[in-house]
Amino acid sequence: MSKEKLKFAFYWAASCGGCEIAVLDIDEKILEVLEIADIVFWPVAIDVKYKDVEAMPDKYIDVCFFNGAIRTEEQEHLAKLLRRKSKVLVAFGSCAHEGCIPGLANLHNRKEIFERAYLESESTANPERIFPQTKVEVEEGVLTIPEFYDTVKTLDQTVEVDYYLPGCPPPVDLILKAVEAIAKNELPPKGSVLAPLKSVCDECPKKKESKQISQIYRVYEITPNPEKCLLEQGIICMGPATRGGCGAQCLTVDMPCTGCGGPCPNEPEQGAAMIGALASILGVEQEKEREIDAEKLIDQIRDPVGTFYRYSLPHSILQRKVIRNE
Repeated sequence: MSKEKLKFAFYWAASCGGCEIAVLDIDEKILEVLEIADIVFWPVAIDVKYKDVEAMPDKYIDVCFFNGAIRTEEQEHLAKLLRRKSKVLVAFGSCAHEGCIPGLANLHNRKEIFERAYLESESTANPERIFPQTKVEVEEGVLTIPEFYDTVKTLDQTVEVDYYLPGCPPPVDLILKAVEAIAKNELPPKGSVLAPLKSVCDECPKKKESKQISQIYRVYEITPNPEKCLLEQGIICMGPATRGGCGAQCLTVDMPCTGCGGPCPNEPEQGAAMIGALASILGVEQEKEREIDAEKLIDQIRDPVGTFYRYSLPHSILQRKVIRNE
């Protein structure tokens, strides 16, 4: 008698869709996944309606891989629905885990975002100043769209999450190891991040010399030495504050880590950890008989939030910018 297959579900909330592609990036091994599991819900790939999920018994789905942050009423509804229908809920990718790029919208509120998108953008012509409404009456009846929330939230700020699979998108190796752990019933304790405990720096092959820096560069401003640590060459690299598991793929092609793996273990505040790491190598040295002021070095960072909190703003202790409406 053959063993009953597991039931998997996938959902895409506020994200770019890269996590959906990452699932297919496991290539022919997708066939091995299908040997152990049936996919019962995956809106981007199969025709299953929300009403079909609502009709499923609670805990019918063994594992739901939920990617994307929570930006709208619809996404919150699906998060709560899939939580109820799933035995295990995995925050799949950086958007679900930490808020990621959609979370940078927390630097603004809904009013500012709508004004930019529907009034101020260079390609917009909207003389009547019409904004999206959640309900509108037309000849055929009432049309509705989900409410656009003021704040982007992570998945675990909305529902209880069992596991986290980090990355933008999660590396193929981590996806396969997670599926294998699920298939063998060898998952770690609830709440675990399904990635190594080491940092990206631990996986990076570049040589580190504990060198201080006297200049901060953006990636296009210099040609780095491919053998040496990018951070020690003045290029901000989030490797010291970012959990590994990606094999330092960006660094192998001389692009700095931007932090998509989330915080290292025991460092829940990724941005603050990186600011501390950077402060430790900012040198105040003599250059042409004058001192380089550390504050002036910090001023060279053009976009501090986008640099240190690119993936983690909603997840951080900051969460969002406070905006007082007049």
